[in-house]
Amino acid sequence: MHFPPWTSVDDAARLLRDGLVVAIPTETVYGLAGNAYEPKALAQIFAIKERPTFDPLIVHICEISQLADVTENIPEAAYALAKAYWPGPMTMILPKKDCIPDLCTSGLPSVAVRFPSHPVAQEIIRKALVPLAAPSANLFKHVSPTTAEHVAAQLADRGLAGIVDGGPCNVGVESTIVSLVGEPTVLRPGAVTPEMIAAVVGNVKVKESTSKPGQPMAAPGQCDTHYRPQVPLFYGKLPAEFKLPERCVRIAFGDTPGVIPATLNLSETGDMLEATAKLYAYMHDLDDPRYDLILVDQIPNVGVGMALNDRLKRASIKV
Repeated sequence: MHFPPWTSVDDAARLLRDGLVVAIPTETVYGLAGNAYEPKALAQIFAIKERPTFDPLIVHICEISQLADVTENIPEAAYALAKAYWPGPMTMILPKKDCIPDLCTSGLPSVAVRFPSHPVAQEIIRKALVPLAAPSANLFKHVSPTTAEHVAAQLADRGLAGIVDGGPCNVGVESTIVSLVGEPTVLRPGAVTPEMIAAVVGNVKVKESTSKPGQPMAAPGQCDTHYRPQVPLFYGKLPAEFKLPERCVRIAFGDTPGVIPATLNLSETGDMLEATAKLYAYMHDLDDPRYDLILVDQIPNVGVGMALNDRLKRASIKV
């Protein structure tokens, strides 16, 4: 297999300025980055990922002041949240400026914006001199990549100009998405929890995930079958009559006993942040044709556990 070239920060910035697409590290997952102002680069991102154009992209910036470059009518709540949680794993949805192509936002009048905390991502954005649209660097609906090797394994020979290796992602699930168009609403849970957002802006709603295929989505990652490995994954308590296949593996959490011994454990001590950082890597490790089924233990639906539950429900087979 011929992998795309491993690329330096300076080369990545040059390639991005030239309108090409490069995989870059962030603290959440690896992103497939392109110039957010350039429709051809955006089209290439959709093509490489095989992502439908009704699923909008997140624009990445490297200074809070750049929010005004890509959005307008910015409420005070946005600056308050930015001050509290940027740089970091939180995306805000705000009214877009005309300089952001409709392709980036799936034709919506709003745009998703994030200021990542990963120093390599920040340096690349700074040197590219443009904001970068960057969804996760994986095939659409597949497991998101938390290492450069995951990116290479999924996207080799698909038109990537390069991959910047910034080590494993320390958050490990996609950013929280909060819409500030109208009443503050969490559209996708993540490491910045609804409670953390409410502490800054007061009341915040949490939207249940429902996808409407073919219609523009209010935010990225809203499909009901997102983040799915190729090996069937079952999350939660198995029905009593369910017969396990012979080649079954289990991702455990804490010291909960399971129907089969643990193959891997997200966190033996029940540490939610450790579990979050490991989830996608473990799904990659067990996404192997030698296995017939991946079982995943239930995780408490509190704090960042809401993000884990959200991703696992989308990844799981519906029985």
